[in-house]
Amino acid sequence: MYNSGVDKAKLRQNAGFVLQGLNHLLWPAVCINCKRSICETEGSLCVDCWGEVLSCTGEDYCQRCGREVSRYALVEGGCADCLGKEMHFDQIARSGVYAQSLQRMILAFKSGRTEVDSVLGFLANSALEGSSFADAIEFFVPVPLHWSRRLFRGYNQSLLLARKLKRSTAEINTDLVRIRRTKLQPAMKSFAARAKNVAGAFAVRRGHKFTGRTICLVDDIKTSGATLNECARTLKQAGASKVFALVLAVAGQK
Repeated sequence: MYNSGVDKAKLRQNAGFVLQGLNHLLWPAVCINCKRSICETEGSLCVDCWGEVLSCTGEDYCQRCGREVSRYALVEGGCADCLGKEMHFDQIARSGVYAQSLQRMILAFKSGRTEVDSVLGFLANSALEGSSFADAIEFFVPVPLHWSRRLFRGYNQSLLLARKLKRSTAEINTDLVRIRRTKLQPAMKSFAARAKNVAGAFAVRRGHKFTGRTICLVDDIKTSGATLNECARTLKQAGASKVFALVLAVAGQK
């Protein structure tokens, strides 16, 4: 017996396969990191780039400063590198270390290639889920750029990253602002120089809602921690009860 419904379904399925093949022929899938051709089933990254990302993530780290360290080397919640240092943020979660594919994607993200936010957002959410403070967050606060740098770049990468975070109970709040253009932190070699560079560079808007709230700062890279520290100090001076931090990568491991 002729079944037109079944035949039409098969035709639609076959047409879909043809269109999918034509699409792959005209616009082949490529790795968003290295631009190598990939199968669509591989996702956004090629096997090699995924391998490098995995090698940069998943290791134990100090939840006080984010530095890669064995859990057995922690003393009183910190590692040898951060013990004795004044930290204004209460704890940190990170996706990995600033190296290999993760480093290249972050640099691309800061240089206009915002399409990599799909992978970076996945990594940030994974780090957040693995933290002990995820359920306590009330506000995600992206580390702000000075208006002149934001105008030049066209966006704040920390804000784009914050928009990828999936916590139904937390909101993005941009009432932390940078009121002074500072020198680029990579040019500073010591923590003291970096801290001096960003001292007094941040403020909160009038009418902010930070008082008594639990906040998570969001940024792409932590090197010395001076910027996060100054942001956290400013937020606590504004009345925040707890300030945590979430970053894609921690640099300066050696």
